[in-house]
Amino acid sequence: MRNRLRRRSPPPTRPPIYSFGSWDAPDAPNGGVIAVCHPDWRGVRRATYSFQVPIVEVADLAKWGSQLATEMRDHSIDTVVVSGFPPGAEVFIEAAARAGLAATVLLHSSPTQHGAEAGEATVVETVLGLADAGLVRRIGFSKEGVAEMFTALGHDAVWVPNRPPEVPEVAPLDLGDGTHIGVFAEPFWRKNVAPQLGAVALLDGAAAHVMSKPDVSYLDAMTIHEHGELPWEEFMALQASVDLNLYVTLSECFPLTPMESYRLGVPCLASRTSSIFRDDETLWDLATVDELDNPRAIAAAARRLLAEADRAVALANAWMDTFDPAAVAAWNEFVTS
Repeated sequence: MRNRLRRRSPPPTRPPIYSFGSWDAPDAPNGGVIAVCHPDWRGVRRATYSFQVPIVEVADLAKWGSQLATEMRDHSIDTVVVSGFPPGAEVFIEAAARAGLAATVLLHSSPTQHGAEAGEATVVETVLGLADAGLVRRIGFSKEGVAEMFTALGHDAVWVPNRPPEVPEVAPLDLGDGTHIGVFAEPFWRKNVAPQLGAVALLDGAAAHVMSKPDVSYLDAMTIHEHGELPWEEFMALQASVDLNLYVTLSECFPLTPMESYRLGVPCLASRTSSIFRDDETLWDLATVDELDNPRAIAAAARRLLAEADRAVALANAWMDTFDPAAVAAWNEFVTS
């Protein structure tokens, strides 16, 4: 099968803004708004960069929080967005308040995670406490419907969906003959990798490509190419080289992987656990599947999507082009209101 690669301009290069005491950003970037995220949280990091604001990448905000807050104030920063709540974020937010900065927090988790992972629930409880204390001006959730839930519970929260991403120009790899299917989610429970690989086994002659194989020995009978964790540009090239990507996850907020795939010209089957494509009935029916833990259902939806790949790519890119201004408007309201 031939890949349908849609080439787009690469995102602008952004030099490191903060590197242990050096500050390279201009004064008052983006109207005085800056974001903070963890350098190793790939999904959160990519989502944060999609809004095209200056980014501070710090793994330990407790260590650098006070110094960061002071330097942000001295460089005319007004508002800092803490994206994903990295370790030490509470210390940093307290320092930001002392420095006179307004802090908002953007959370990339869902109640499904809150109910299954104690750490995720603790993060939300901490953020709510900071908001109640007046240290966080506003809380955003990238999962649609969650903000309404917290508003009903007495908290000021808004929906801030991820912005459709820009992707770099890439040269697709030669993966050889046959059908190649990408299943590039990390192999932990929420990402549902084993059933998706089972669906690939049902596609005649198909080979699967993964970052890491799940520890499921019966899958050794199928052809799985393991690529490891790649730098983003190399990962984009790999995503662009397969015939179809699968992202049929059990819980999702506003996933970037399907949007990246379509921007690269490759169809991606997603689960009906987020609102991407939902308001386009044709695309929703073609590019998503509702029976998430059934390999046969996933395989059937994958065959249909492969058969209408060009149509799906065109529809998805048109949807993203239309949705992008709404995502930008939601972000701007989040950081300014």
